[in-house]
Amino acid sequence: MKIKMITGDNVSTARAIAIKCGILRSGDEDKEGVVVEGEVFRNYTLKERMEKVDNINVLARSSPLDRLLLVQCLKLKGQVVAVNSKNDSLVLKEAHVGLSLGIQGTEVSKESSDIIILDDNFATIAMALKWGRCVYSNIQKFIQFQLTITVAFLVINLIAIVSTRAIPLTGPQICWVNLIIGVLGALALATEHPTSELMEKPSVGPMERLITNIMWRNLLAQALYQIGALLMLQCRGEPTFGVTEAMDNILIFHTFVLCQVFNVFNARKLEKKNVFKDVYNNWKFLGIVGIMILLQVVMVEFLRQFANTEKLNREEFGPTEKLNWVNWRTCVAIAAISWPVRTIVKCIPVPQLR
Repeated sequence: MKIKMITGDNVSTARAIAIKCGILRSGDEDKEGVVVEGEVFRNYTLKERMEKVDNINVLARSSPLDRLLLVQCLKLKGQVVAVNSKNDSLVLKEAHVGLSLGIQGTEVSKESSDIIILDDNFATIAMALKWGRCVYSNIQKFIQFQLTITVAFLVINLIAIVSTRAIPLTGPQICWVNLIIGVLGALALATEHPTSELMEKPSVGPMERLITNIMWRNLLAQALYQIGALLMLQCRGEPTFGVTEAMDNILIFHTFVLCQVFNVFNARKLEKKNVFKDVYNNWKFLGIVGIMILLQVVMVEFLRQFANTEKLNREEFGPTEKLNWVNWRTCVAIAAISWPVRTIVKCIPVPQLR
């Protein structure tokens, strides 16, 4: 993100204000093409304007036409342009995002803008930008989290049906995962607050993909791990852990849910390896994750018949079975392996193209 100052003041006044505001750094004000008058910029050819527009930090003694030309050049170069003005309705309409002042701004500029800054404070713009990027990032986190559930579920059931003609995850179970675990997971990820790191990232263009290569890498890795782990339980769970078929189905369902609980933490950071940074300061996130675990305990221990994790014909399949501590440790251990998998996968470079 780069801030450009466009003003009607003379060059000396504009340069002094830009230095005070941090738009110009010490020594940059003397560089050629950093501070330009509107008349000079207006007389450039289109090719010259396109070459010089990136280096211009201050456009002094500018007219509305000069400001419009600057915005159009930046858009032609593929940049996302936001303009803050109190009276330039044409420039506000031309920019991708127009921000007008709520107190000093004219009615025409307010009608032409997308966002109105009610307190006329430039710091409010930075805060709005930070929260906007935070919401966008949280949406990406939820998409990665939800797609992991969907891909793993579809592939597991497809392979199981083709190979054994048995469905490891039934309709009620996947409804429980999507409606309860998925919704609560979305709420947990939505509680993430904006950080200063968000402001260091480049702007996202209007034509760029919502699901990035990094997201595909993360979700496919987690989905493949869950598929492998649950298919192992489906094929070798009974002899390996010494359980019955009914108990094996419970283990598969319980492990699948716990994988999503652990994967909520993985989705907190799309690129960083340390997904636990500041997690202890977000009590809402931890509280929602705790509710997810509590509801799952209630489901597998008290509502197993509703979740279709026990056979309805008890005379044929014996007495009701419950998870013991060994089964619990097995499910938690399998789900917890997703954390080292996350760390290893994030070492794999992916193309930065979106």
